[in-house]
Amino acid sequence: MIDEDLAFASAAELIELIAAKQISPVELAELFLDRIERLDGQLRSFILVTGDEAMDSARAAERAVLRGDTLGALHGLPVSIKDTQMTGGIRTTQGSLLFEERVPERDSAVVERVRAAGAVVLGKTNVPELGFVGTCQNRLGPDGTNPWDTSRTPGGSSGGAAAALAARLCPLSTGSDGGGSIRIPANFCGVYGIKPTQGRVSAYTGAEGPPLPNIFSQNGPLSRTVRDSALLLGVLAGRDPRDPSTLREAPPDFEGALEADVRGMRVAWSPDFGFADVDPEVAEVTSAAARVFEDLGCQVEETKLKLDPPYDTYGALMTADSYTRYGKYLESHGEMLTGYGRFFLEHGSRVSASEYARCLGLVDRLKATMNDLFEGFDLLVSPTACFPAFRNGEYPGDASGFPDRYFNGAFTMPINAIGHTAATVPAGFSSQGLPIGLQIAGRRGGEEAVIAASASFERARPWVQNRPPVS
Repeated sequence: MIDEDLAFASAAELIELIAAKQISPVELAELFLDRIERLDGQLRSFILVTGDEAMDSARAAERAVLRGDTLGALHGLPVSIKDTQMTGGIRTTQGSLLFEERVPERDSAVVERVRAAGAVVLGKTNVPELGFVGTCQNRLGPDGTNPWDTSRTPGGSSGGAAAALAARLCPLSTGSDGGGSIRIPANFCGVYGIKPTQGRVSAYTGAEGPPLPNIFSQNGPLSRTVRDSALLLGVLAGRDPRDPSTLREAPPDFEGALEADVRGMRVAWSPDFGFADVDPEVAEVTSAAARVFEDLGCQVEETKLKLDPPYDTYGALMTADSYTRYGKYLESHGEMLTGYGRFFLEHGSRVSASEYARCLGLVDRLKATMNDLFEGFDLLVSPTACFPAFRNGEYPGDASGFPDRYFNGAFTMPINAIGHTAATVPAGFSSQGLPIGLQIAGRRGGEEAVIAASASFERARPWVQNRPPVS
């Protein structure tokens, strides 16, 4: 029998053990599938578990190891896929009744690259309807929950991915981030996540359709260690001719950045971005975490950065783009949508061309503000969210307006709008034992600096030993 403790090993360690023939991909897949069966009833972190396909892939991976084949970067490693990412031959719902039975013909670019690297796909992780809100609420089943407290949300939209990682139901997860959808659930669940620079990873979905703008969203990794995210990002990154927005230059050496010296880096600290209402415990934990960079030899300075609330600034862009993609379902299948899903699309249907243009102008102004800041600093650190994970049912999933108190994206959405890279590191816990994260944002194209700072923080304040009650 394989050692149960291997579920708590890092992805990088497991890959090395597979290549050295010290563990079998088959045994490893069985281990994680068994853990999913035993534990995921409490979390619903997976919408779909692909046990048969996973075992077939694991057996093929084992045969390749035994033959001495050249192995991919993720060879034999069990990986979960976010259910907004198309999987050829495997049901992909996007958390919506609209697509409950859809089986795509093709993989998204993310899934192509994960499979080409030799990974074993365990299944599809839970998401809110169409990725619209920062929870795991949809009409396909009960809400997804947080392994630190199952009465609370794991966040969203990559909430199932973060919960599965924290509970050790998989060693590595794919995610995507359109307003904080990697960083917010990683923050709520006490794991690591990085949103790459806009265009670093292909947004090709595998689905046919007209060309649409992609101002905010970027695919990326979630993991329990910084090294594991650097590993997966190296697999995912690179130009894709099918996505005209992908960056043409070769990706940097993400794994090489793990050991980079951060001494002398100039770090700006903002406790509230000039507008956010931050929970006192979050403010205390993240302020202390920011000071860790002083111990690491960085120059830390509080900035007077003052931004506007993101939905007020460019919420119209998000809803109008979503309406362009999904608005056709409002009349034909509106009864299948959640209340918030209907609000979001109806709001987008009312956005005028002048309002859209005005919002684009505000985004340009935001880019200039942040570029001015990064002329004097290498990094910007802040809380990742205003509050720890809230209780399921408290988020206005059937609201007739944008969320107020549970405004998850206060710190994350502005980074999406400017296309910069940012990560969240586990920074501590609330008095109720809920994880609190620190956001580390860098320049556009600045993943190496963000990864170096994340890895240095991880060495100074390790978190991988923290295990939630459901694990």
